[in-house]
Formats: sequence, C-alpha cells, structure tokens
Amino acid sequence: MKYFTRLFTFLAFLFLVSCSQQEANKDYPQDLAGKRALLKEKQEALKEITVQIARLEQEIDSLDPSANSEMRRLVTAAQVQRVDFKHFVEIQGSVQADDFVGVASEASGRILQLKVDEGDNVRKGQLIAELDLEQLQKQVDEVQKSLELATSLYERQKRLWDQNIGSEVQYLEAKNGKERLEKSLETLRFQQSKSKVYAPVAGVVEQVVLQAGELASPGMPIIQILNPNKLKVVANVPENYLRAVKMGEKARVSFPALGQEQDARISLIGRTIDPANRTFNVEASVSNPNNLLKPNLLAVMLIMDFEQENVVSIPLDVVQQEVSGKDYVFVKESGERGPIARKVYVKTGRNYDGQIVIEEGLKGGEELILEGARGLAENDPIEIDGQKG
Repeated sequence: MKYFTRLFTFLAFLFLVSCSQQEANKDYPQDLAGKRALLKEKQEALKEITVQIARLEQEIDSLDPSANSEMRRLVTAAQVQRVDFKHFVEIQGSVQADDFVGVASEASGRILQLKVDEGDNVRKGQLIAELDLEQLQKQVDEVQKSLELATSLYERQKRLWDQNIGSEVQYLEAKNGKERLEKSLETLRFQQSKSKVYAPVAGVVEQVVLQAGELASPGMPIIQILNPNKLKVVANVPENYLRAVKMGEKARVSFPALGQEQDARISLIGRTIDPANRTFNVEASVSNPNNLLKPNLLAVMLIMDFEQENVVSIPLDVVQQEVSGKDYVFVKESGERGPIARKVYVKTGRNYDGQIVIEEGLKGGEELILEGARGLAENDPIEIDGQKG
C-alpha cells in the first residue's frame, strides 16, 4: 500500500512540475545565486510534501488496518527451549541368534524316521530322528560271542588257579581278555543308545539337512534349530568410539527393512581390535515379540557418544547463512505497528536428527520464526499464522 501511495505522489509531483515548467522557465534564474535560492526553495517544498505523505500513510493505517496487514509475511513461530541434547553415532550391524545349532548324530547310520519338518516347534529333549544301526548290532553280537568264550576260559583258569594249578600269567591273561571284551560290549551298547537323536535346545526347525533314508555321520547336521527368542544385534564399532560404549548401557536399535525400533542393552564388548578395519565387536540383546526378526537381518545400532544438559536446541533447517559464512536466525519482536522479524547471529554446535545446538546468540524464551523465515529481511513486518500481529 505504501508503495502505491509513494508512486501516486511521485506522479502527481511530476505532473505539477510539468504544468509549471513553462512558467518556471520564464522565471528560471541564470546566475549562480539565483539557482541556489531556487534549489533551496524546492528542497523545502519537497520536505513539506514528504511530511504530508508520512502523515497520510499513518492516518490510512489507523483507519484501515487491512492496508497494513497486506504487507505482512505470514510465518509460524515457537518459543526457544533449553533441553538436554544427545548425539548418537549410527553403526550398521546384523541380527544373530544365540541358539542356532545343528542337530547331529553321534553314530553313523541310515535315517529310518525323521520326526519333524521345517517350521515345527520343538522342545529340548524331543525325539528328532531314529537311525538304523544294524551294522553296530552285528558287532555287538560278535563281541558277545567272544565274551562268552572268554568268560568260559576265565572261569576254568580261575578254578585251576584256585587249586594252585597253572601259572599266574595264564590266569591274568584270561581275566584281562574277559574284562576287555566286557568293556568293548559296553561301548558298543552305548553307541547303540545313540540310534535316537534328541533336540539339544528348544526352538524352531529352521532347516532340514538330511531326509529319511539318507546316511547320517557323526558331526553332520540332520536339522538346524533356531531359538527365535534369544537374538542379538552384532556390530563392528570403530575404535574412535571405544570410550562411548559401556557394558549394560542402553542402545537404540532399528531395523530398516521392518521400520521398527527398540531399546536394547549392550551385553558384550569385544576385548580386541580388528587390525584389518580398526573396529571392535559389540553385541546387544534384543527381543522378538512378533517373530519378525531373522538371523542376518540388517540392523542399525545407535550409540550415544555425546550428551550436553540444559542447552538451546532448535531445528536445523531454520539456521541460515550469509555469504560471509555467518549463521543467523530470525526471531519475532514487537515493532511500532506490530510484530517484526529481527535477525540474530548465532554460533552453532553439534547437530543430530534435525536439531542443532546454539552455543551463542539465543538464551531461551525467544520467539523463533520457523516456517516463512526464508526470504525475510531485518525489520520486515510479519504476521504469526493463526494470530493477528
């Protein structure tokens, strides 16, 4: 509104000048003194017109408040708060299982029956598979026959020895042969007891490695069991953050693929630094209430490496920078005709998650201009969204 008023005044002034130009040309002085006198007269006239224009603008604003509000920039503002600021470092890791075991047989044999399928829940000690140990049974029968003969020889040699007939060596050899075969038979029968394979832990059958009819060998997994309730996030943390990680402290863990986060406690800190990448191992136990977490799932561990209490923290995107490199923000202040924007130079500190610490320039309690701050200038009239300035 002020712009159009000034433009109209300027055009009116040009019109008056043009109308009086002919008359002025008649009386236009030609000497230096006359020119100076005329210049002073015109300056006084312009000064009087400027005063009249300012008075008219003020009267118009008082009679028509909308004329002033049209020039105001609509912005939003919030009070600057002092808070506790925390900075976190994000370390990429993965989900791993504490109980992820392969169930194997202790004896060689063909699998007669497999009692579980993939996805089945099993309890600790549950029967998993039965093996055919026919060859082992034949060995038992053979040893048992040999033991019967050795027992008979021992008993006869003992009777002779009791009658002081024969040598002590013969008696001892017969006794040793009998006892050796007894131990061999005991070992074979113990191996026979391994024809049944039981689950060492409770969990879910994650994978069936061998099917019924296939040959099982000692140490070769028949199935793999996963306990989905005992999971952890494992990450390799750079050695720079060695002081920031402490046993038992809370760490925030996120799973980008699931869009989930949860608090966890650091359960293990590696005691060595990997010379290849200068990192150390950190583990944090996590819960799995919905059974969505899987081993090798990508995870991000958030470890707090900096904390500062009672500081001014504001949104990062409201901090602007001049060409000279100085940072500044705009705050709301009261002007003669309503709220105005005032530029405040600030010194910034650390930032995290869209917030930045203000070390100098703001003390807290100021009305910080948020939306609409871009493009503002010093002392620009503003209107707070939802309020009349």
